[in-house]
Amino acid sequence: MSVIAIITARGGSKRIPRKNIKEFCGKPIIAYSIESALSSGIFDEVMVSTDDDEIAAIARKFGAEVPFMRSAEKADDHTPTIDVIKEVLNDYKNLEKEFDYACCIYPTAPFITADKLKAAFETLVNSGKDALVPVVKFSFPPQRCFVIEDEGLKYKWPENEFARSQDLEPFYHDAGQFYMQKTKTLLEGRSLVPANTAPFIVDDMEVQDIDTFDDWNIAEIKYQKMIK
Repeated sequence: MSVIAIITARGGSKRIPRKNIKEFCGKPIIAYSIESALSSGIFDEVMVSTDDDEIAAIARKFGAEVPFMRSAEKADDHTPTIDVIKEVLNDYKNLEKEFDYACCIYPTAPFITADKLKAAFETLVNSGKDALVPVVKFSFPPQRCFVIEDEGLKYKWPENEFARSQDLEPFYHDAGQFYMQKTKTLLEGRSLVPANTAPFIVDDMEVQDIDTFDDWNIAEIKYQKMIK
């Protein structure tokens, strides 16, 4: 089996400028994704897809390949990640390189470790599924959520008001870290979460969306706790 890690890191970032190479606990945040992918030993190629020369230089410094730059067409705010991945795989095909599996890794995912990537890939291969996505359980049951209507507060599902949390079905959300998939499935489909997808459950303390500066600060606190 041949496996590629594709780290998606475009240059534009509006809420946190230059987010993908901003220093996180001592080094550019993208370095964590690159180093974990390389250390895992499961990838034949670890590359960064970017439209930005500075990001490309930093990626190479930490050991990733940047064999070509991302097209301008696939570098705007509205381009789905799957389209970026497909472009990369097609560009590699033009170089006469093809892979059995692809792992899309986000550049702002410092909680990814080599061990997690190895465990996730082993889970995917042994599961017989076409894809795998890391998920985390909602810390509060969504079945007991509120909505605001006419400036008033009410339960969305009143029948769950007195239900015990442990009696409600656990719900999960995307951890926003990486996506593994058979390249055949990926190239033929339109989703990073196709029908035949295996879950890979991760701990809430090792998951953090990083969209604001407050998110960034929380992520650094969580990361420092994780590595102790």
